[in-house]
Amino acid sequence: MKNFKKYVAISVIALAISSCITDKNQPTTEDKEEVVEQTAIKSILTAEEQAGMTPDEIIGRLKKGNENFVSNNLTQRDHSSQRREAMIGQYPKAIVLSCVDSRVPVEDVFDLGIGDIFVARVAGNIENADIVGSMEFATAVAGSKLVIVMGHSACGAVKHAIDKTDAASMEMSALQNLLNEIQPSVTITEKNGEVSSKNTEFLNNVIYNNATKTVEDIRIASPKMASLEKEGKIKIVAAVYNMETGKVDFI
Repeated sequence: MKNFKKYVAISVIALAISSCITDKNQPTTEDKEEVVEQTAIKSILTAEEQAGMTPDEIIGRLKKGNENFVSNNLTQRDHSSQRREAMIGQYPKAIVLSCVDSRVPVEDVFDLGIGDIFVARVAGNIENADIVGSMEFATAVAGSKLVIVMGHSACGAVKHAIDKTDAASMEMSALQNLLNEIQPSVTITEKNGEVSSKNTEFLNNVIYNNATKTVEDIRIASPKMASLEKEGKIKIVAAVYNMETGKVDFI
């Protein structure tokens, strides 16, 4: 009898403890939050959508996408589905010329997915014949409405151009040629203090001028794109990405 009573007492205590734990782990009505699942985007940009957008509208969409990036609110995408759909064709709305810097994730910066934009990369985001040819393909052939030359803060290539790094003496003649292409942007930048990459204000001004100069050089190098721009069919613009804030400022 004593054992039975002891068993009953232990059972009651165990049940009470279990009830307390369950109640503690169960959220109350006040604690419950409505969970809204975001549906992943499966489709990619179509020819009709591309044709229906203006260059200014595209800039607006990219600015909105950049706001999403800055606020860490990137769009959810079904990349497997997009990858398969992209096999049918591509209709990107823009081409972005960016630096090779690994800290500048172009698609993420504008909250974009597969098939949304063309991306060209070269240190210092300068143009050359191959880059301009790629831009002509993107615009005149593939229908993109916007060309963006996007520099970025703390650009290593621009820093070395400012400091006149002698890459040739280190058996890097190709790199020296690239730095030489940036040098005119250093020359045209107003000197406000020390001409050094340590002068942050001067560095930022050179980065700005380098992006805008590249835009002008593209217009000169491609009469076709210059003509499309005059007709209002495309825009060629410069921008600068701030690596600290994630914000893109269109110039």
